[in-house]
Amino acid sequence: MTHKINTQPVPRCAGLSTEEFVGDYKDPQQPVILPDLTRDWVAHEKWSLAYLKQVAGEQIVPVYSSLPAKGKQHQHAAERHLRLADYLDLLEAGENDLRMFFYNLLENVPRMLADFDYPDLGMKFFRRLPVLFVGGRGAKVQMHYDIDLANLVLCHFGGPKRVLLIPPEQTHLMYKVPFSFSALHAVDFDQPDFEAYPALAHLQGQVAHLQHGDALFIPSGYWHFIEYQDIGFSMTLRSMPTRFQDRATLLKNIFVTRTVEGVMRRVLGQRWNDRNERLAVTHTHRALARQQALFSK
Repeated sequence: MTHKINTQPVPRCAGLSTEEFVGDYKDPQQPVILPDLTRDWVAHEKWSLAYLKQVAGEQIVPVYSSLPAKGKQHQHAAERHLRLADYLDLLEAGENDLRMFFYNLLENVPRMLADFDYPDLGMKFFRRLPVLFVGGRGAKVQMHYDIDLANLVLCHFGGPKRVLLIPPEQTHLMYKVPFSFSALHAVDFDQPDFEAYPALAHLQGQVAHLQHGDALFIPSGYWHFIEYQDIGFSMTLRSMPTRFQDRATLLKNIFVTRTVEGVMRRVLGQRWNDRNERLAVTHTHRALARQQALFSK
């Protein structure tokens, strides 16, 4: 039997001043949709699949499958490399598994930098990391949080996209795979099975429905599951996490956790993957039992 995760809509707030955004959303680390953030950008009118083909169609880009890595395969190994124009043609023909992600505009398509402005949101953005994500109708992005714990402003273009957000305080209920930043691949956050994965019934999340031009603020460490409801692409602007403990965790994630995962995957192969998948369930069910025992007192 399938169910639905408990959610509330992410608020949609136009006309926020910098002070209002910082006080109501950035500092308390609460998601919000900013429908007018990109309204005056050239990108708002210009960015489309046709435009991507025009400015970058000949570039060879890595595209990624939704399937988890197996054996000694790198956790984020590309499925294949294609001309961007050919990849977009596949999407228009109905392809919905292959996705393009973390494609750096500064390095690969610098002319697109003139199409947008870094907004004044009381955050210092990594100006070397305006990155693009592309997917076809029905494509889904596994539930995860970002390794760098950045505050994200996801600016969306094209067809509608749905984003499920879970705050980091609920990580113990997420079936997080050890030494990764993702939930167990077998867990379907779109149609969760509460019998097999009972911790999901205790989650409290938020859902954002994004249209062309919308910008979504995703606070540091938030889990996000994404469904492309039609062909679309998003540019993410990133800002360093503000809390000291998050910055310390960022360094640990990059220099310790990721390194250990890569070494153990190369040494043990699928045994390492299977071990971590089992522990994702074991750890989560233990955490759920502790939570239920605490609330029953």
